[in-house]
Amino acid sequence: MLAIRLPPDIEDRLNALAQATGRSKSFYVREAILEHLDDLEDVYLAEKRLEDIRAGRSRTVPLEEVMKEYGLED
Repeated sequence: MLAIRLPPDIEDRLNALAQATGRSKSFYVREAILEHLDDLEDVYLAEKRLEDIRAGRSRTVPLEEVMKEYGLED
């Protein structure tokens, strides 16, 4: 179960779409989440990873080292 507050203009658009198509508002909210969750994960997890690297909580591994470890050298 999820409850969200939307700005009034977005709520109005969602209501209009639901009424015009005969589908529920929940249907469209679910569709939007499913469509965009991958992108949101990519952005926010990348930002978190960069923050950790800059703060010294995580380290990077050079590509050459990874390729050597997995036998992918030229």
